[in-house]
Amino acid sequence: MNKVLALLLSLTALGAIAQPKQLCVTVDDLPTVEYGEGNQKEITQKLVAHFQKYNIPAIGFVNEGKLYESGKLKAERVALLHQWLDNGYELGNHTYGHPSYHQTPFSSYSKDVLKGAVVTPPLSKKAGLPWRYFRHPFLHIGQNQARYDSLSSFLTQHNFIEAPVTIDNDDYLFAKAYSNAHKKNDKAQMQRIGSDYVKYMEAKVFFYEQASDKLFNRQIPQVLLIHANLLNADYLDDLAEMYKRNGYTFVDLHTALRDKAYLEKITKFGNYGISWIDRWALSRSVPKEFFANDPETPAYIVNAAK
Repeated sequence: MNKVLALLLSLTALGAIAQPKQLCVTVDDLPTVEYGEGNQKEITQKLVAHFQKYNIPAIGFVNEGKLYESGKLKAERVALLHQWLDNGYELGNHTYGHPSYHQTPFSSYSKDVLKGAVVTPPLSKKAGLPWRYFRHPFLHIGQNQARYDSLSSFLTQHNFIEAPVTIDNDDYLFAKAYSNAHKKNDKAQMQRIGSDYVKYMEAKVFFYEQASDKLFNRQIPQVLLIHANLLNADYLDDLAEMYKRNGYTFVDLHTALRDKAYLEKITKFGNYGISWIDRWALSRSVPKEFFANDPETPAYIVNAAK
Protein backbone atom coordinates (compact mmCIF):
# COMPACT_ATOMS: atom_id res chain seq x y z
CA MET A 1 0.00 0.00 0.00
CA ASN A 2 2.82 2.42 0.84
CA LYS A 3 4.41 1.77 -2.56
CA VAL A 4 1.11 2.43 -4.32
CA LEU A 5 0.63 5.63 -2.34
CA ALA A 6 4.14 6.76 -3.16
CA LEU A 7 3.54 6.07 -6.86
CA LEU A 8 0.30 8.05 -6.82
CA LEU A 9 1.99 10.95 -5.08
CA SER A 10 4.80 10.84 -7.61
CA LEU A 11 2.38 10.85 -10.55
CA THR A 12 0.45 13.72 -8.97
CA ALA A 13 3.64 15.73 -8.61
CA LEU A 14 4.57 15.07 -12.23
CA GLY A 15 1.12 16.13 -13.34
CA ALA A 16 1.47 19.37 -11.40
CA ILE A 17 4.79 20.06 -13.08
CA ALA A 18 3.54 19.18 -16.56
CA GLN A 19 0.84 21.83 -16.69
CA PRO A 20 -0.22 22.82 -20.21
CA LYS A 21 1.63 25.77 -21.69
CA GLN A 22 -0.61 28.75 -22.40
CA LEU A 23 -0.65 31.12 -25.35
CA CYS A 24 -2.68 34.27 -25.93
CA VAL A 25 -3.06 35.27 -29.59
CA THR A 26 -3.20 39.03 -30.19
CA VAL A 27 -3.69 40.52 -33.65
CA ASP A 28 -2.60 44.06 -34.52
CA ASP A 29 -3.54 46.61 -37.19
CA LEU A 30 -7.23 45.88 -37.64
CA PRO A 31 -9.31 45.94 -39.73
CA THR A 32 -6.41 44.50 -41.78
CA VAL A 33 -2.90 45.11 -42.97
CA GLU A 34 -3.35 45.35 -46.69
CA TYR A 35 -0.61 45.55 -49.28
CA GLY A 36 -2.86 46.28 -52.24
CA GLU A 37 -4.50 42.87 -52.60
CA GLY A 38 -7.98 44.33 -52.07
CA ASN A 39 -9.10 41.39 -49.95
CA GLN A 40 -9.88 42.78 -46.49
CA LYS A 41 -13.11 40.80 -46.21
CA GLU A 42 -11.38 37.53 -47.12
CA ILE A 43 -8.59 38.14 -44.61
CA THR A 44 -11.06 38.85 -41.81
CA GLN A 45 -13.30 35.90 -42.61
CA LYS A 46 -10.36 33.48 -42.69
CA LEU A 47 -8.87 34.75 -39.42
CA VAL A 48 -12.20 34.46 -37.61
CA ALA A 49 -12.79 30.97 -39.06
CA HIS A 50 -9.39 29.82 -37.74
CA PHE A 51 -10.14 31.23 -34.29
CA GLN A 52 -13.43 29.36 -34.22
CA LYS A 53 -11.91 26.10 -35.44
CA TYR A 54 -9.24 26.04 -32.74
CA ASN A 55 -11.20 27.78 -29.96
CA ILE A 56 -8.67 30.61 -29.89
CA PRO A 57 -9.98 33.51 -27.74
CA ALA A 58 -8.07 36.06 -29.80
CA ILE A 59 -8.13 39.82 -29.36
CA GLY A 60 -7.74 42.33 -32.20
CA PHE A 61 -6.23 45.81 -31.86
CA VAL A 62 -7.81 48.46 -34.06
CA ASN A 63 -6.32 51.45 -35.87
CA GLU A 64 -9.51 53.45 -36.25
CA GLY A 65 -7.92 55.65 -38.92
CA LYS A 66 -8.27 52.67 -41.26
CA LEU A 67 -12.05 52.88 -40.94
CA TYR A 68 -12.11 56.17 -42.83
CA GLU A 69 -11.53 57.27 -46.39
CA SER A 70 -11.28 60.95 -47.29
CA GLY A 71 -12.58 61.77 -43.83
CA LYS A 72 -15.69 59.59 -44.17
CA LEU A 73 -16.43 56.51 -42.09
CA LYS A 74 -16.76 53.51 -44.42
CA ALA A 75 -19.52 51.10 -43.45
CA GLU A 76 -17.84 48.13 -45.13
CA ARG A 77 -14.74 48.62 -42.98
CA VAL A 78 -16.76 48.90 -39.79
CA ALA A 79 -18.47 45.67 -40.88
CA LEU A 80 -15.09 43.95 -40.63
CA LEU A 81 -14.97 44.80 -36.93
CA HIS A 82 -18.49 43.41 -36.55
CA GLN A 83 -17.18 40.06 -37.79
CA TRP A 84 -14.85 39.96 -34.79
CA LEU A 85 -17.36 41.20 -32.25
CA ASP A 86 -20.32 39.17 -33.49
CA ASN A 87 -18.26 36.02 -33.02
CA GLY A 88 -17.25 36.96 -29.48
CA TYR A 89 -13.74 38.31 -30.08
CA GLU A 90 -12.68 41.30 -28.03
CA LEU A 91 -11.19 44.41 -29.60
CA GLY A 92 -8.70 46.93 -28.21
CA ASN A 93 -7.14 50.30 -29.00
CA HIS A 94 -4.06 50.48 -31.24
CA THR A 95 -4.36 54.28 -31.70
CA TYR A 96 -5.96 56.10 -34.63
CA GLY A 97 -3.00 56.50 -36.97
CA HIS A 98 -0.37 54.05 -35.61
CA PRO A 99 2.21 56.70 -34.58
CA SER A 100 5.49 55.87 -32.89
CA TYR A 101 5.57 57.18 -29.33
CA HIS A 102 9.32 57.54 -29.73
CA GLN A 103 8.87 60.00 -32.58
CA THR A 104 5.74 61.83 -31.43
CA PRO A 105 5.29 64.47 -28.71
CA PHE A 106 3.23 63.25 -25.78
CA SER A 107 0.45 65.78 -26.41
CA SER A 108 -0.02 64.60 -30.02
CA TYR A 109 0.32 60.93 -29.15
CA SER A 110 -2.23 61.06 -26.33
CA LYS A 111 -4.71 62.79 -28.64
CA ASP A 112 -4.21 60.02 -31.21
CA VAL A 113 -4.92 57.38 -28.55
CA LEU A 114 -8.24 59.06 -27.72
CA LYS A 115 -9.04 59.63 -31.39
CA GLY A 116 -8.71 55.85 -31.79
CA ALA A 117 -11.36 55.34 -29.13
CA VAL A 118 -14.44 56.69 -30.90
CA VAL A 119 -15.95 53.98 -33.11
CA THR A 120 -14.93 50.73 -31.46
CA PRO A 121 -16.06 51.24 -27.82
CA PRO A 122 -19.79 51.59 -28.59
CA LEU A 123 -19.58 48.64 -30.98
CA SER A 124 -17.99 46.54 -28.24
CA LYS A 125 -20.57 47.63 -25.69
CA LYS A 126 -23.41 46.74 -28.05
CA ALA A 127 -21.85 43.31 -28.56
CA GLY A 128 -21.65 42.81 -24.80
CA LEU A 129 -17.85 42.69 -24.82
CA PRO A 130 -15.33 44.68 -22.78
CA TRP A 131 -13.14 47.32 -24.39
CA ARG A 132 -10.16 47.81 -22.12
CA TYR A 133 -6.75 47.07 -23.66
CA PHE A 134 -4.19 49.29 -25.37
CA ARG A 135 -1.39 48.02 -27.62
CA HIS A 136 1.58 50.31 -28.31
CA PRO A 137 2.32 50.73 -32.04
CA PHE A 138 5.79 49.37 -32.85
CA LEU A 139 5.89 48.26 -29.17
CA HIS A 140 7.29 51.70 -28.40
CA ILE A 141 6.57 52.38 -24.72
CA GLY A 142 8.99 55.28 -24.14
CA GLN A 143 12.74 55.80 -24.49
CA ASN A 144 13.21 56.62 -20.80
CA GLN A 145 11.49 56.30 -17.44
CA ALA A 146 9.85 59.72 -17.59
CA ARG A 147 8.30 59.14 -21.02
CA TYR A 148 7.15 55.68 -19.99
CA ASP A 149 5.61 56.96 -16.75
CA SER A 150 3.78 59.78 -18.56
CA LEU A 151 2.13 57.42 -21.01
CA SER A 152 1.42 54.76 -18.41
CA SER A 153 -0.29 57.30 -16.16
CA PHE A 154 -2.33 58.64 -19.08
CA LEU A 155 -3.50 55.17 -20.06
CA THR A 156 -4.47 54.37 -16.48
CA GLN A 157 -6.41 57.63 -16.18
CA HIS A 158 -8.41 56.64 -19.25
CA ASN A 159 -9.04 53.10 -17.99
CA PHE A 160 -6.75 51.35 -20.45
CA ILE A 161 -4.79 48.23 -19.58
CA GLU A 162 -1.46 47.96 -21.41
CA ALA A 163 -1.24 44.83 -23.56
CA PRO A 164 2.31 43.46 -23.46
CA VAL A 165 3.90 41.05 -25.93
CA THR A 166 6.27 38.25 -25.01
CA ILE A 167 6.65 36.50 -28.37
CA ASP A 168 7.77 39.30 -30.68
CA ASN A 169 8.61 38.43 -34.27
CA ASP A 170 8.97 39.68 -37.84
CA ASP A 171 5.70 38.31 -39.19
CA TYR A 172 5.22 41.62 -41.04
CA LEU A 173 8.29 40.95 -43.20
CA PHE A 174 7.08 37.47 -44.09
CA ALA A 175 3.64 38.97 -44.81
CA LYS A 176 5.00 41.63 -47.15
CA ALA A 177 7.06 39.03 -49.02
CA TYR A 178 3.98 36.79 -49.20
CA SER A 179 1.88 39.64 -50.53
CA ASN A 180 4.43 40.44 -53.22
CA ALA A 181 4.39 36.80 -54.33
CA HIS A 182 0.58 36.81 -54.25
CA LYS A 183 0.45 39.80 -56.61
CA LYS A 184 2.66 37.89 -59.06
CA ASN A 185 0.53 34.76 -58.61
CA ASP A 186 3.76 32.95 -57.67
CA LYS A 187 2.18 30.08 -55.78
CA ALA A 188 5.46 28.20 -55.33
CA GLN A 189 7.02 31.23 -53.66
CA MET A 190 3.93 31.72 -51.52
CA GLN A 191 4.11 28.13 -50.34
CA ARG A 192 7.82 28.44 -49.57
CA ILE A 193 7.28 31.62 -47.58
CA GLY A 194 4.34 30.14 -45.67
CA SER A 195 6.25 26.98 -44.78
CA ASP A 196 9.31 28.90 -43.65
CA TYR A 197 7.11 31.27 -41.68
CA VAL A 198 5.69 28.45 -39.57
CA LYS A 199 9.19 27.06 -38.96
CA TYR A 200 10.42 30.53 -37.97
CA MET A 201 7.50 31.02 -35.57
CA GLU A 202 8.17 27.64 -33.99
CA ALA A 203 11.83 28.60 -33.47
CA LYS A 204 10.62 31.86 -31.89
CA VAL A 205 8.38 30.10 -29.40
CA PHE A 206 11.23 27.76 -28.43
CA PHE A 207 13.49 30.78 -27.87
CA TYR A 208 11.01 32.53 -25.60
CA GLU A 209 10.24 29.32 -23.74
CA GLN A 210 13.93 29.12 -22.85
CA ALA A 211 13.93 32.81 -21.92
CA SER A 212 10.93 32.23 -19.64
CA ASP A 213 12.74 29.38 -17.91
CA LYS A 214 15.85 31.54 -17.44
CA LEU A 215 13.93 34.47 -15.94
CA PHE A 216 11.15 32.77 -13.99
CA ASN A 217 12.24 29.13 -13.67
CA ARG A 218 8.94 28.13 -15.27
CA GLN A 219 6.76 28.65 -18.31
CA ILE A 220 4.70 31.82 -18.06
CA PRO A 221 1.61 32.36 -20.25
CA GLN A 222 2.99 33.75 -23.50
CA VAL A 223 1.41 36.62 -25.44
CA LEU A 224 1.91 36.30 -29.19
CA LEU A 225 1.84 39.28 -31.57
CA ILE A 226 0.76 38.73 -35.16
CA HIS A 227 -0.91 41.04 -37.68
CA ALA A 228 -4.18 40.92 -39.60
CA ASN A 229 -2.69 40.10 -42.99
CA LEU A 230 -3.10 37.61 -45.83
CA LEU A 231 -0.22 35.42 -44.66
CA ASN A 232 -1.79 34.79 -41.26
CA ALA A 233 -5.22 34.39 -42.86
CA ASP A 234 -3.78 31.58 -45.00
CA TYR A 235 -1.43 30.01 -42.43
CA LEU A 236 -3.05 30.43 -39.02
CA ASP A 237 -4.30 26.86 -39.32
CA ASP A 238 -0.71 25.64 -39.61
CA LEU A 239 0.39 27.93 -36.78
CA ALA A 240 -2.36 26.69 -34.48
CA GLU A 241 -1.45 23.06 -35.18
CA MET A 242 2.20 23.87 -34.46
CA TYR A 243 1.38 25.44 -31.09
CA LYS A 244 -0.90 22.55 -30.16
CA ARG A 245 1.82 20.06 -31.13
CA ASN A 246 4.14 21.86 -28.73
CA GLY A 247 1.73 21.53 -25.84
CA TYR A 248 -0.02 24.92 -25.88
CA THR A 249 -3.57 25.69 -24.95
CA PHE A 250 -5.09 28.99 -26.02
CA VAL A 251 -6.19 31.53 -23.42
CA ASP A 252 -7.53 35.08 -23.50
CA LEU A 253 -5.46 38.12 -22.60
CA HIS A 254 -7.16 38.58 -19.24
CA THR A 255 -6.16 35.06 -18.22
CA ALA A 256 -2.57 35.47 -19.39
CA LEU A 257 -2.07 38.77 -17.56
CA ARG A 258 -3.26 37.31 -14.26
CA ASP A 259 0.12 35.56 -14.00
CA LYS A 260 2.37 37.33 -11.49
CA ALA A 261 5.18 37.51 -14.07
CA TYR A 262 3.35 40.43 -15.67
CA LEU A 263 3.86 42.44 -12.47
CA GLU A 264 7.60 42.46 -13.19
CA LYS A 265 8.90 46.03 -13.28
CA ILE A 266 10.54 47.60 -16.32
CA THR A 267 13.42 49.87 -15.33
CA LYS A 268 15.59 49.90 -18.46
CA PHE A 269 14.53 51.77 -21.57
CA GLY A 270 15.80 52.55 -25.04
CA ASN A 271 14.73 53.41 -28.56
CA TYR A 272 13.46 49.93 -29.34
CA GLY A 273 10.27 47.90 -29.56
CA ILE A 274 10.92 44.46 -28.10
CA SER A 275 9.39 41.58 -26.19
CA TRP A 276 8.47 42.21 -22.57
CA ILE A 277 10.60 39.19 -21.65
CA ASP A 278 13.56 41.01 -23.16
CA ARG A 279 12.56 44.19 -21.29
CA TRP A 280 12.39 42.34 -18.00
CA ALA A 281 15.73 40.69 -18.71
CA LEU A 282 17.38 44.05 -19.45
CA SER A 283 15.84 45.47 -16.28
CA ARG A 284 17.48 42.64 -14.33
CA SER A 285 20.82 43.38 -16.04
CA VAL A 286 21.22 39.81 -17.26
CA PRO A 287 24.37 38.81 -19.17
CA LYS A 288 24.24 39.43 -22.92
CA GLU A 289 24.32 35.66 -23.49
CA PHE A 290 20.66 35.65 -22.44
CA PHE A 291 19.75 37.10 -25.84
CA ALA A 292 21.88 34.75 -27.91
CA ASN A 293 20.35 32.50 -30.56
CA ASP A 294 17.24 34.60 -31.14
CA PRO A 295 16.01 33.23 -34.50
CA GLU A 296 16.75 35.53 -37.42
CA THR A 297 14.48 36.29 -40.33
CA PRO A 298 15.85 34.60 -43.49
CA ALA A 299 17.71 36.97 -45.80
CA TYR A 300 15.54 36.01 -48.76
CA ILE A 301 12.45 37.13 -46.81
CA VAL A 302 14.00 40.51 -46.04
CA ASN A 303 14.83 40.98 -49.73
CA ALA A 304 11.46 39.69 -50.95
CA ALA A 305 9.66 42.09 -48.61
CA LYS A 306 11.16 45.15 -50.29
